[in-house]
Amino acid sequence: MASERARLLVAALLLAAAGALAHASGASARAWTAAALLALAGLATAWPLTRRRAPVAPVVDAPPAPDLRQLAILQAQLEALPVAAWLLEDATLRALTSRARRLMAPGGVRDPAALQGLLRAAEAGGAVVLETERGSERWQLRRQTLALDGRAQSLLALVPLENELESESLLAWQQLVQVLTHEIMNSLTPIRSLSQTALALSDEPGAEGELRQALDAIARRAESLAAFVGTYRRVSQWPAPAMAPVDLQALFARLEQAVAPAWRARGGAVSFELDSPTLRLQADDGQLEQALLALINNAAQATADVASPRLWVQARQTRGGRLQIGVRDNGPGVPPGLERQIFLPFFSAREGGQGIGLTVVRQLVNGMGGRVRHVRPIEGGAAFVLSF
Repeated sequence: MASERARLLVAALLLAAAGALAHASGASARAWTAAALLALAGLATAWPLTRRRAPVAPVVDAPPAPDLRQLAILQAQLEALPVAAWLLEDATLRALTSRARRLMAPGGVRDPAALQGLLRAAEAGGAVVLETERGSERWQLRRQTLALDGRAQSLLALVPLENELESESLLAWQQLVQVLTHEIMNSLTPIRSLSQTALALSDEPGAEGELRQALDAIARRAESLAAFVGTYRRVSQWPAPAMAPVDLQALFARLEQAVAPAWRARGGAVSFELDSPTLRLQADDGQLEQALLALINNAAQATADVASPRLWVQARQTRGGRLQIGVRDNGPGVPPGLERQIFLPFFSAREGGQGIGLTVVRQLVNGMGGRVRHVRPIEGGAAFVLSF
């Protein structure tokens, strides 16, 4: 920029000098020649400034080159995912993982076309049963829609459940058999001993009193065993729910009226709260009340040695549209390590407990399409959350 200004100044001086010589009075031919040369020099000096400068294109950084090594690592990680995943775009399925390719290949599902139709028609996730060469297998289907480069796509994933469900079922049966064996043997062992004693007393004269006492003990143990079997039958044969809209405000009012006096008599307090008085739930009114009463009863037993027992029952609508009912107490809480066992039939962490309360709760809630889980509150105590 400074050189251009200097060039323009020199050109102006040369042209001014040429004009002065040309207009000088009595100018000779030599003066006119000098003026012409000065004018040409001025024009020559100014000429580069008259040319139109070409616009300078902006410098654009080139996009970074793709990291081929990182892409290869990501592709290998995607291939090794332990799920069968596909990309659905314009009715075209593309396998993303090796598990998906194996599932469609010989030795996988018996009807690959039926699986493709199931994936294309799936509007939402859920449990599915696939007929494979190994037999019927349970899988969980998940679908996620997205838009990339202006194109609508869907990610579909099938998560295998069969091995996990079989392991959980086997563990539950093993634990249940242990409980049943323990309870039955607790009754059969004294019955056998008392029977032998009664048999020996039957041959002794004058032992009628002792014989009657032994037979009475046998009868009482038999009644206890019969009551145990009856309880197990009641737990395993609960009636199907009659689904209808349930007014949670009215339900909470009934529950508070039923349980609050006993808690206050112990020096405690209860709190029933709803996010909105208009909350409704599609459920069986009686069975939902029975499940909540069982949880409240567990809370009362858990806080039996607490100086100021507290009970909180809350209902709220989550951001996902699900309805949750929580029952929390300020007792000692579930002992660590027993969280997965407390829902097993006849398992109880409390001395003398029957261990059927939480089993009944889970069966009732599951029958109404809900789920119950235990959470460990930061404040301490125990909390159970029913989700619908």
